[in-house]
Amino acid sequence: MKFIIQRNRLINSVQHVMRAVSSRTTIPILTGIKIVADNDGITFTGSDSDISIESFIPIEEDENQLIEMRQTGSIVLNARFFGDIVRKLPMDTVEISAEDSQHVLIKSGKAEFNLNGFDPSEYPLLPQISEEDVFSIPGDLLKTMIRQTVFAVSTSEIRPILTGVNWQIENGNLICVATDSHRLARKISPIDIPEDISYQTVIPGKSLLELSKILDDSDQPVNIVITDNQILFKTKNIHFFTRRLEGNYPDTSRLIPTDYKTNITLDGKLFNDAIDRASLLAKEERNNVVKLASQGENMLDISSNTPEIGYVSEEIPIGVLEGEELTISFSAKYMMEALRAVDGTDITISFTGAMRPFIIRSDEDPSILQLILPVRTA
Repeated sequence: MKFIIQRNRLINSVQHVMRAVSSRTTIPILTGIKIVADNDGITFTGSDSDISIESFIPIEEDENQLIEMRQTGSIVLNARFFGDIVRKLPMDTVEISAEDSQHVLIKSGKAEFNLNGFDPSEYPLLPQISEEDVFSIPGDLLKTMIRQTVFAVSTSEIRPILTGVNWQIENGNLICVATDSHRLARKISPIDIPEDISYQTVIPGKSLLELSKILDDSDQPVNIVITDNQILFKTKNIHFFTRRLEGNYPDTSRLIPTDYKTNITLDGKLFNDAIDRASLLAKEERNNVVKLASQGENMLDISSNTPEIGYVSEEIPIGVLEGEELTISFSAKYMMEALRAVDGTDITISFTGAMRPFIIRSDEDPSILQLILPVRTA
């Protein structure tokens, strides 16, 4: 194997596939990146038990030569050392050559690295997925849907199904829901798929986070294939495989109230900043609890009290208050994460009582919904 490649493209591909490489694996070869050079280009692969990522660099792209291929072949190199090496090479091009499947020479300018490798024939094969039922989502929309939901997945393995985001496709819509049983995030978006096609799958939150880091902000389509136990996300030069979580996702629609006692409309950024300041004195508390109390029809009092530290209170204006006066306590962390996900300046918060779940919606985008359970403080 021998080729010369543009360093910036090499770095980009290596960084992508390293997101799937775990240093804690008990299989030594999975600490490595598989490199396959053929007459079409070079494919880099990283994998662990949950996700596998392939990144392809073509010989030529948009009439620009990216690779000078001198000899095809393959090898597996330690991901951490290889990644560190390519990031710090001095020149814009890199020459990589291997006389056998055990050793590789990496050259750039006057820098030369000899790196031991693994036999590529021992690297596990990636899932073979039949691409019969494929649907597409614009990359920027997919990235947004992940951002607006994935933070609400559970970090506890007590209920593994809740560590994933539930994807449901019905009536031409993709409905993404995440919950850790204390809060819920939901995003609904129409997608280009026949209305009679339906899917339901739960995707690990960690996998979606890694996928979102790879996706750019363009509207280039991401093709998605769902099989019995795997999901494949395909972009122009990336294949991202992840396993599906097994089990039945709870029916979260029953958690969302339909009748409200109090509705408050206000500036979301102003509210978020006040919550952030109030939480400064509550960070030592386990739940980082902040209290909200309505003050007539046009003011809210945001406060927190930690006896051994101090007390903070701040009043902020609101646009509209409809219904009953209200006092309620909640996690500042949960509230700020929900507000970051709800794009738009103006928000409406709908309450059903001091100890009942409440809903946060964007006035500009009704497809986003955030639900938070209050905290009992007395």
